[in-house]
Amino acid sequence: MKTFLASCAVLISLAPALRAQDNAQLQTFATCAGRLSAVMEHQWMFDGDASEQTKAQRATVLELISAIMEPDMGRQVLHWRLTGKQAHNVLLTRATFNQDASDAIWAREQATLYERECTGLLLS
Repeated sequence: MKTFLASCAVLISLAPALRAQDNAQLQTFATCAGRLSAVMEHQWMFDGDASEQTKAQRATVLELISAIMEPDMGRQVLHWRLTGKQAHNVLLTRATFNQDASDAIWAREQATLYERECTGLLLS
C-alpha cells in the first residue's frame, strides 16, 4: 500500500509538468495553424494553386489540435492561432511590399523558416 501511495504522490507531483508539456505542444500546433492560415491567405493573392496544399496542411494541424486539446482550452488556442497568424502575416507583408530589399529578403527567409518548422511537424 505504501508503494501505491508513493506512486500516486509521484504522479500527482508530475501532473503540472506533464500538463505544461502538453500545453507547449498544443501551443506549437495552434501557432502553426495560424501561420499556415496566413500563408494560405497570402497565396490566395499571389499563388492560388499552392494554397490548396497549404489548406490541406492546415487542416491536418487543426486535426492534431482537436486530438490533444482539452475542452477548456478553446480560448487560449484561439489566442495562439490568431497571434501566430498575425505575426506571420506581418512577415509576409514585409517580404512582399518592403522597399528595403535586404529587409524584404530577411523577412522572406524568416517566413519560410517558420513555415518549414510547421510543415516539418507533419508526415508527408
